[in-house]
Amino acid sequence: MELRKQNILSFLEEKTNLYADRIALGMRTQLGWKEFTYQGVGLLSRKLAYYMINTLQVKKGEKLTILSESKPEFGACVFASILAGMVTVPLDNKLTKYELHSILSDCEPVVMLVSQSCAATALELQKELPSLKYILVIDEPSYNSDLTSIYELPNNYEGKWRHRASKSTALIIYTSGTTGKPKGVEITFRNMFAQLSDLQVALDVILPNRHITVLSILPMNHLFELTVGFSTFLNIGFSVYYTQSLKPKDILSVMRDKQVEFMIVVPAFLKLLKTSIENELANSSGISQVLFKIMYNAAKFIPCYTLKKIMFGKIHDKFGGHFEGCISGGAPLDTGVGKFFETIGIKVYQGYGLSEASPVVSINTDKRSVLASVGRPLSSLTAKTDPQTGELLLKGPSVMKGYHNQPEMTAEVIDQDGWLHTGDVAEIDKDGHIFITGRIKNMIVLSGGKKVLPEEVETALEQSPYFAEVCVLGVSRSGGAKDGTEDIAAVIVPHAQLYEQYDEQTLEKLVRSEVKTLSQRLTSYKRPINIIINKEPLPRTSTRKVKRKEVKELITV
Repeated sequence: MELRKQNILSFLEEKTNLYADRIALGMRTQLGWKEFTYQGVGLLSRKLAYYMINTLQVKKGEKLTILSESKPEFGACVFASILAGMVTVPLDNKLTKYELHSILSDCEPVVMLVSQSCAATALELQKELPSLKYILVIDEPSYNSDLTSIYELPNNYEGKWRHRASKSTALIIYTSGTTGKPKGVEITFRNMFAQLSDLQVALDVILPNRHITVLSILPMNHLFELTVGFSTFLNIGFSVYYTQSLKPKDILSVMRDKQVEFMIVVPAFLKLLKTSIENELANSSGISQVLFKIMYNAAKFIPCYTLKKIMFGKIHDKFGGHFEGCISGGAPLDTGVGKFFETIGIKVYQGYGLSEASPVVSINTDKRSVLASVGRPLSSLTAKTDPQTGELLLKGPSVMKGYHNQPEMTAEVIDQDGWLHTGDVAEIDKDGHIFITGRIKNMIVLSGGKKVLPEEVETALEQSPYFAEVCVLGVSRSGGAKDGTEDIAAVIVPHAQLYEQYDEQTLEKLVRSEVKTLSQRLTSYKRPINIIINKEPLPRTSTRKVKRKEVKELITV
């Protein structure tokens, strides 16, 4: 049976039975390793789904949100939501209450599943949101919690699970949210199956016919992690482990203990890892540094990864001795970083995607000597560039259903012929390999792959009575570990009368304080790093739109 045409309920049952006693999801806790087999995840999912259908009496198509750190129970909650016929809305647990309120007001969930650390926020939100009837904790029972844990539910594992059509919405992923109208990407079951089918083809090239142990470090509310690091890896029967800490020493400890072989990462993590290796090398003896340099230069001309692993055995031992490589996505890969890991025997597969494409568009599996390429489009996708603008356009079964409650915004990115307008400028070579060369959209991509809409930050800052104009944009960094990534800059034009009331130094303090105060409504990574005060009005078009390109030139001169 072709994967993308399969029934989602029979698919889940098939995978549970096929890999029954194999470890599916695991995590180190204070009490040791918590590990769920495929059958164990299935049982917890069914128990929760039965309770929601029969006790909470949720209806098919109602929304269920998950607010939690990445952990094995998160995955069971996703499956339970599917069995109960609900639409899953994973949330970023780092968002402020204000941001979460905006998103939840848009999707109107009936059930919220939360980790213990998010329980207090959930209870506060429940008081303000009429739709939110039920909150359950996904952690094991705690003596200081009045909320019911999913572990405490009755042991009912067989129910009448709810089938939903392939074109119905499975997930809503909010790529931004908060001030103004939140933007929720609706992903259908058809979208998901298209991704699973295509990614299985790609992974058959990368990791053929093997049971692999994977370390997950990306948040599960991120569609890249949900699609690849969770759904695709479980589809193939891999074992996925999570870590509570993103410190290199803690990550390396898990990699050694569980003999991790593969990871899904963002480029910022690879830069951090490279810097860590280089710092350790800088503190080693002079002889060790000379030997490394000689071997490194020689390894550039050695195609055999097994030999490279032997040459750089000490580094590989720190990774547990089994680590083979990673898929890098979420932001552009620094080719210098990619070459470093390739040279020491760790394969880096650069990928490209966007939430609106569910999200993976391509993975460079066959032209990795050209690290700047993000590869060919996945099997079911067709790609082309707009002859006028160079914008990358996509068509295929993984293109989203649309933006939740926003038909006009949907029509702006998916044209009448079904082509998704990515907002990215690209070149496609004669063999079909994609090279991303820039962005049309205003979106700012931070070093960790987080994406920020400048309009969202502007809406928050424009609340100030002191600011006549606000323009938020990304300013590229040069040099250091974050070379090529962007920081958020806010260009502020204060009202003219303020120059009469205050001297420049006092006015600058006032502006900075105001930006800091208003930014508290935004999650930390969305807050401006650079604040530029501009006395003159910002350049605008005849329709009064700010000319962002000219503003950027103005502040980078």
